[in-house]
Amino acid sequence: MFRRLSSPSCFFLITSFTISFTGFMAAKLVQPPVPINAKVIQSNRAITATHLRIKCSRYGENHLGFRAVYSIKAAEQKSSGLVSENQEIRETAGAYKTVSQIKDDLKEALQGINRGIFGVQSAKKSEISGLVELLESQNPNPDPTQDLDKVGGCWKLVYSTISILGSKRTKLGLRDFITLGDFFQTIYPAQGKAVNVIEFNLRGVNVLKGQLSIEASFKVASKKRVDIQYKNSMINPDQLMNVFRKNYDLLLGIFNPEGWLEISYVDESMRIGRDDKGNVFILERSE
Repeated sequence: MFRRLSSPSCFFLITSFTISFTGFMAAKLVQPPVPINAKVIQSNRAITATHLRIKCSRYGENHLGFRAVYSIKAAEQKSSGLVSENQEIRETAGAYKTVSQIKDDLKEALQGINRGIFGVQSAKKSEISGLVELLESQNPNPDPTQDLDKVGGCWKLVYSTISILGSKRTKLGLRDFITLGDFFQTIYPAQGKAVNVIEFNLRGVNVLKGQLSIEASFKVASKKRVDIQYKNSMINPDQLMNVFRKNYDLLLGIFNPEGWLEISYVDESMRIGRDDKGNVFILERSE
């Protein structure tokens, strides 16, 4: 009933099966399990090794007994083409970091850049932008204009994408004898009013301190956005006004808040806003 194979044919068949089976087992033993269902989310910054994590799917949990975490160096992923400079692989909601940890990382990233007023390196700017987006995604008050008391009070600017560079900085004297001080914003919800105060120090025989005050009104335009209208401004003392008089329009043009502002994040200690000019503002509540 069975046909006997000749010796050469039998040897070839057995050898082929052995090679195929050995190759299959070697591939299974050498290749690590491939995580599936990894979520890739577009972002506007390159990622670092500490932020890049891929969580395995349920398949990985059941077969490995733990949730595998893969860390990949940014240089490796860039060279391999896994992600570009405008992509980031993030963990699913709640698994990346707590809001407190994100805020701590953001505060650390803001150290030593003087609020970004005089420019920030692109890598640092991308890092800050990525952390801002993470924080915005965890906003505890998604409809801030529905409860303006959470927005009211005094805030101190800690970062802005508004920059004073080149000829603007030279004309305003901010390169040589004038130092830009703190920037405060006080919001009065009941009055629909906001007052921005920018402090300056003028170096000379004695240090002269002064400030530019800008008053604006605002109206609620949506659950997140307010429309802002410029009202008036003034500089004190007069000696400081004399210094800025020639370039007062330039100074006002930089700090004038007119337009609209979207409150993209707010809690008891931090607020993030985005305006109609594409600028981002990060402020901390101040006494």
